[in-house]
Amino acid sequence: MQIKTLFTESRAVSPVIGVILMVAITVILAAVIGTFVLGLGDQVGDTAPQASFGFAHNSSNGDLVITHESGASIDPARVTIAGPIDEDGDAWNEIDTTATEISAGSSVTVGATGDSFESGETVRVVWTSQSGSNSATLQRWTYNA
Repeated sequence: MQIKTLFTESRAVSPVIGVILMVAITVILAAVIGTFVLGLGDQVGDTAPQASFGFAHNSSNGDLVITHESGASIDPARVTIAGPIDEDGDAWNEIDTTATEISAGSSVTVGATGDSFESGETVRVVWTSQSGSNSATLQRWTYNA
């Protein structure tokens, strides 16, 4: 083979194959960039745990006992109690400082803001993801007089 013919020869890959490769590369790059821009990669692990909570209201002192009845164990720092209570917005581990995990049988007692709950007031158990981008109400309780 002569060096002169090596540099002057103009054979190349078929134009159809070149177009197919360029389209494939463009589609793959668009999918990867779209995933990062829309933040879909961060949400994969941020799904709310499946858990059931029970509520027991003591009408004599206005306290409400919230008990984890079944489902996944949850980090107590990720769960807050919201509603017309003295501990509104506090994390489970701030209300019960000994809690290291919320599992079946775990409970916490919260008090009504006033002497007792008013009819129609709602207390919610809210889970928030580690990143803080997602939250979900795991259970709610409404007082009916």
